[in-house]
Amino acid sequence: MLDRKEDVAAVMAALGRRARASAHALAIASTETKDRALEAMAREIMARKAEILAENARDVARAKENGISGSFLDRLELNDDRVAAIADGIRAIAALKDPVGDVIAAWDRPNGLKIERVRTPLGVIGVIYESRPNVTADAGALCLKAGNAVILRGGSDSALSAAAIHEALKAGLSEAGLPEDAIQIVPTTDRAAVGEMLSGLSGNIDVIVPRGGKSLVARVQTEARVPVFAHLEGLCHIYVDKSADLDMAREIVVNAKMRRTGICGAAETLLIDRAAAETFAGTLIEALEAKGCLVRVDHEMIDYAKGREEASETDWTTEYLDAIISVKLVDGISGAIEHIEKYSSHHTEAVIAEDPEVVARFFNEIDSAILLHNASTQFADGGEFGMGAEIGIATGKMHARGPVGVEQLTSFKYLVRGSGQTRA
Repeated sequence: MLDRKEDVAAVMAALGRRARASAHALAIASTETKDRALEAMAREIMARKAEILAENARDVARAKENGISGSFLDRLELNDDRVAAIADGIRAIAALKDPVGDVIAAWDRPNGLKIERVRTPLGVIGVIYESRPNVTADAGALCLKAGNAVILRGGSDSALSAAAIHEALKAGLSEAGLPEDAIQIVPTTDRAAVGEMLSGLSGNIDVIVPRGGKSLVARVQTEARVPVFAHLEGLCHIYVDKSADLDMAREIVVNAKMRRTGICGAAETLLIDRAAAETFAGTLIEALEAKGCLVRVDHEMIDYAKGREEASETDWTTEYLDAIISVKLVDGISGAIEHIEKYSSHHTEAVIAEDPEVVARFFNEIDSAILLHNASTQFADGGEFGMGAEIGIATGKMHARGPVGVEQLTSFKYLVRGSGQTRA
């Protein structure tokens, strides 16, 4: 890592120039070459597992010394299975269809011109993320598959883990004959490096993807001078309608909250149809508590949840990333829609219902990136969508929305073929 006394601006400018030089080589690289690099990366991840785990152990030890919470430690910590999952994710990306050169649409004009809209790489992507060392591999592999160079800036808490993973990625690039500068990692934890990336590095970064907490995303959206794929907090809701199957609802609610509490797809608010409160409320709350979840309820829920903490207004806007959930009674689907539209971060929402009219209204009237019916919010993940992996879940509305995979990391150009046409 860099010494903090070094000139961060100069170092970052050099990263930008090298990334831009590598972007052309990637844009014209064959699918076979890119996939060969990805397969080599996966092998290198497994070959270097002991080293990666050793560096991660150092990161985890430092994080514990600094008093980082359990949910963030879960994001940070690697083990044998998680390292294997990183390698498997890279292989899954290699198996995806190459988006570069894909013809999105084609049509003929009356004057004989033949027009195609074709996918092209974005160029150089800057990814700013926190805690999760696996994002180093996911982002690097996805950008490579889509023909983009990438500059990665991870959090200080995962710096050693990310650097060890990055070495494996570089080795894979080298084995396939691609420039190692195609995937670069910022060699300093100095926050000034983020500012340099947000400035665009003299035009050498084409888009920024932030993946982290609300403060990080807010800074990126405020300061960035290049386009941003915003990954805002996952303030995810589940609405349980009176028509829901109670056994199904119990299984889904517990999984959505407790499978992994520290991910952005974890449910943070449970909304229950007031018409089914007597049937559903106690059962769902008890199922959550049996798994170790702290339940906070609105004042109307006290009759069904005596002795529980009462939720405050702050709870409806809190992404806990922990074994805590807020629960509220609502007036059917209309009340659920009203609450979600008021408090949601537009990441992921789920409805548990058997009434098709309720499902139709939920899907038609709620404007979040991912909507699920009778399924856990924890499926809000690019890998689960068949994308191999994702850089993040974009909650904005421009270009990319939902899981940002290889297709979302491309733009397009128009190819127009003529036979001598001139315009009058």
